[in-house]
Amino acid sequence: MIVEAEDAVTGAEMSSASEGGVEFLTATSDGAGNSPGSEARTARFSVTFPEAGIYQLYVRLYVGPESGSDDSFFYGNGFGEKDPADDADWILVNQLGSGIGSTSPEDYVPGEGAAGSQVWKWVMLSGFNGGEDPINFSVPSGQLTQTFDIGAREDGLRIDKFAFGWDGFFYTVDNLDKGEAGAESTPNEPFTPTGPPIATGKWKWLGSVHSASQLQDFTAYWNQVTPENAGKWGSVEGTRDVMNWGGLDAAYDFAKENGYKFRMHILIWGAQQPGWINDLSPEEQLVEIEEWISAVAERYPDIDYLEVVNEPLHQAPDGGDTGVVSGRANYIAALGGEGETGWDWLIESFRLARKYFPDTPLVINDYGIIGSAQAVDDYLEIVDLLMAEDLIDVISFQAHAFSTRTSAAVMEQNLDTLASRGLPIMVTEMDVDGATDLAQLSDYKKIFPVFWEHPAVIGVTLWGFRPGMWRSDQGAYLVLNNGAERPAMKWLRDYVAESDFPGFEGYVEERGLSLELHGFEVDVDGDGMTTGLEYLIASDPATPDRHLLEWKMEDDLDTLRTKISSLARDGRVELQSSSDLENWTTEALFDLLLQRGSGFEIDLEEESVTLEMSASIGGDSEKRFYRISFKQ
Repeated sequence: MIVEAEDAVTGAEMSSASEGGVEFLTATSDGAGNSPGSEARTARFSVTFPEAGIYQLYVRLYVGPESGSDDSFFYGNGFGEKDPADDADWILVNQLGSGIGSTSPEDYVPGEGAAGSQVWKWVMLSGFNGGEDPINFSVPSGQLTQTFDIGAREDGLRIDKFAFGWDGFFYTVDNLDKGEAGAESTPNEPFTPTGPPIATGKWKWLGSVHSASQLQDFTAYWNQVTPENAGKWGSVEGTRDVMNWGGLDAAYDFAKENGYKFRMHILIWGAQQPGWINDLSPEEQLVEIEEWISAVAERYPDIDYLEVVNEPLHQAPDGGDTGVVSGRANYIAALGGEGETGWDWLIESFRLARKYFPDTPLVINDYGIIGSAQAVDDYLEIVDLLMAEDLIDVISFQAHAFSTRTSAAVMEQNLDTLASRGLPIMVTEMDVDGATDLAQLSDYKKIFPVFWEHPAVIGVTLWGFRPGMWRSDQGAYLVLNNGAERPAMKWLRDYVAESDFPGFEGYVEERGLSLELHGFEVDVDGDGMTTGLEYLIASDPATPDRHLLEWKMEDDLDTLRTKISSLARDGRVELQSSSDLENWTTEALFDLLLQRGSGFEIDLEEESVTLEMSASIGGDSEKRFYRISFKQ
C-alpha cells in the first residue's frame, strides 16, 4: 500500500517540493523535542487499505547535507488524529542519516541498513528504533480507511512516500518502488562464511557453544567457546572413577588453539550429574565433589571463566523435581545444606572452586533473571553472600528465548540493577526463536543491543547457531544446513561490526597507555580520584582526554547522561547530591541520569567531580550540587 507524501493535507510549516523528478514533502523550519508542537508542523493522510490485518510501515526519504541536523521526524503512535503537542501521540525517528536504509533494487529493506545521507533510500520504520520503540499498524475489519499523521522535526529531511506492507513479509527496494507484493521469506542460497569472527577487534567477545552440530564455520563467526554438554559432571564421570574427558578436551583445545576465551560449564548443578552420586553418603559425596573439582583444575589450567554453580534458584542439587528435570542429583547436604544463610551449600561450592582455582574468575549462572525484577533481587541476595567472602568475580545470566519475552526497557533496568554490585556481567545461553525470519530478526533487534551496548556486559554467548542446536524445533538457528544466513544473522554481523563500546582496558591498550599510570589502582595527580576513573569520565585535569567518553546533553532530552565502563570493578561509582557540600546522599550507581537544569559546571579542583545544577533530580527548585565519587 503506497502513500505519496505530496498527497497529505499539510500545516503551514510543511510544504511539497520537487527536485530531480522526485516530488517530496519537507519542513520549512527547524524544530526539536518529542512532538511536532503545533498543527503547522503536521501532515495528515487518509489511507484506505485493501484488507484488514497487521501492517509494517516503510518510508522513502532523503537526509540533507547537515546529516545529524537533517535526520529526524515523527510519525503517529498508531492510526487516528494526533495531538501535535502530546509526546505520547508520536514516535520519534532520529539518527536516520548514517548507516540506515537500503538503496539497491535487490536489497531487502530491514529496520537497519548501510545507506548514508544525501541519497534516496527506503527505511523500515516498524523495525527501526530511532529514539523510541517502533510499532506496527493494525487495520480492523470494517475500518479499512484510516487516518495517518506525521510531524516535522528537522528541516533538511525530505519524504517521498510511505508504504504499508504486510507483517511477516519481506520487501526489496524494487518491490517498494513499484508497489509490489513482498515475499514470506528471503532466498536461502548456499553460503560459506570466510570470517573473521564477528566480534574481532571489539572490546567484548561474542561466542557460542562447542558441540558436534555447532562446529561447522564456528571460527568464521565466534571468538569465545563454552562446552554445551561435555563439561557437565554427568558427561565426564557417568561411571564412578571412569573419566571421559574427550568432549571437554576438544572444546578446551579448540578455544586455546584459536586464541578464544574459554568458559567452563559447569561444576555444580542439580541436572546432568552422575547417577551414582545419590547412592553415596554425604561424606562420600563431598570427597567425590572435591575430586571432580580438583581434576578439572589440574587438567585445564588456563580456564578463562569458571561457571561454579548453575541455576541455583531453579535446579539445586537437592533431589527435587521442578518439572524441568526429574530426579535431580541430591548432594546438597554434603556441601552444608541450606544452613544459616539458606545458601550454605552454594557458598561452600564457591569456596572449593576458589581453593582449586585461586586465579580464575568465578561465575554464577541462572535463567529467568533478566525479565524479572524480583528474580534479580533474589539472585543478588546470593551474589551479596558470595561477595562478602570475595568468592565471585562475574555475574552471568541465561538469555534463552523464554527469558527475554519482555520489553527492552525492563531488561535494561534489570541489567542496571545487576551492575550495581560493580561486577562484570556475562550473557550466557542466548537464543532467539524464529518461527519466521522476520519474527527472529525483529526480536534480535530488540534484545541483542540491550546486552551488547550495556557497559557492564563483557561478552555474550549464543547457545548454538546451526540446526541441531538446543532450540532447533523453535527455529532459533541463525544459519541453515547449507550455510545460508537468515536475516537475523546478517543483521547481527553488520550491527556488531558497526558497534563501538570500548572497555577501559581496551581504551588504555588502544592509546598505548600504561596501566601502572592510568589504572584504577593509582592516582597520578593526587586529587583523590583514581586516574582510571578520571579517564573514563574524561575529567582528568592533569592529562585531559575526552575521546572515550564525554558528558553530553542528549538531543532535546531533559537529561544529562553518561555511562561508566564495566571494568571499573574495584569499587562503586556513585552519583551523590548535597545542598550544602557537606552532607551527601547517594542518588545512583553506574548509569547516571540527571535532570537538566539551566546549566552545569564541572569543578576539576575538587576531590571528586562536582556538578552544580539549578534543579534536583526530583525537579524541585532547591539548588543542589552533584558529584561523582569512586568508592573502594
